[in-house]
Amino acid sequence: MAAPRMTRRRFLGLAAAGAGATMLGGCGGSGGSGGGGGGGENYRITLIQGVSGDEFYISMECGAKSKAGQLGAELNVQGPAEFSPAEQTPILNAAVQASPDAILIAPTDTTAMVGPIQTAISQDIAVFTVDTFIEKDIALANISSDNVEGGRQAAKALAEAIGEQGKVFCISVTPGISTTDQRQQGFEAGLKDYPDIEYLGTEFCDDDANKAASIANAKIQAEPDLAGIFGANLFSAQGGAAGTRQAGKEDQVKIVGFDAGPTQVRDLRSKTVDALIAQHPADIGSKGVQMAVDYLKSGNEPSQKQVRTGLTIVTRENIEQPEIEKYLYKAEC
Repeated sequence: MAAPRMTRRRFLGLAAAGAGATMLGGCGGSGGSGGGGGGGENYRITLIQGVSGDEFYISMECGAKSKAGQLGAELNVQGPAEFSPAEQTPILNAAVQASPDAILIAPTDTTAMVGPIQTAISQDIAVFTVDTFIEKDIALANISSDNVEGGRQAAKALAEAIGEQGKVFCISVTPGISTTDQRQQGFEAGLKDYPDIEYLGTEFCDDDANKAASIANAKIQAEPDLAGIFGANLFSAQGGAAGTRQAGKEDQVKIVGFDAGPTQVRDLRSKTVDALIAQHPADIGSKGVQMAVDYLKSGNEPSQKQVRTGLTIVTRENIEQPEIEKYLYKAEC
């Protein structure tokens, strides 16, 4: 473990603590957090989502809020309207100007967000990446799912759904996003175990469910014997399911989706989707806040730079089980 890192921010915090600044109790930020258990530091943490309104990030926010409340930290949550570095960068820049103690961010691009994140770090703000990551190893740690393994699990589930033969393709967001790139990589690797499955490649929907629906519908028209679709994130899977319904092929085309939002769960129950790979976004948010507070208290950098959270395969057969149901995403906290 690295020795405590003495920074100006940490020096001032220790000085305030030594002066008896115990009046600083936990209070809620715009993200909503309660007091208790935080040792009186009242650290200010900003969570910047990949995109607002996505149930994955809402669930992450819920986990972060819960943990912030337990630790007495103040949490502020923001996110761009679109999953785009052009939209996320101004939000990050504004957050840096507010000078929080720590930022948790889901970078929207592996390269374009390096510079803005470096700027935050140069302002003596502790930065952790959550869900997605950047190509330069400058954040204190990354907390995320094992997305390559998730893609492999998706390949296995889809192969089983189509009897291990037929044509399949993938709908993803856009190239250059760490998580979905890895899911695609894992999916393609997993398909190699099934010689009778023909992989038709990947098309990109720009995180737009309507565009994903159009892609799925067009692919079914071009490939009438299409057997399966893998949706590499929430909106990709949601749109893929909508496209099969529009084409009247929901009985023929099997779908495995990554993520488990309310719409996807409804599609699973109605047999439009055949399996979901649920991440544990609340655990990502909770762990991110805990790691940020631990670092701010001690000055010790995390012993692990990469922290993995779990994945759960959700099917119609197990969806009612409490240990599965708790990982279904929320539309609000």
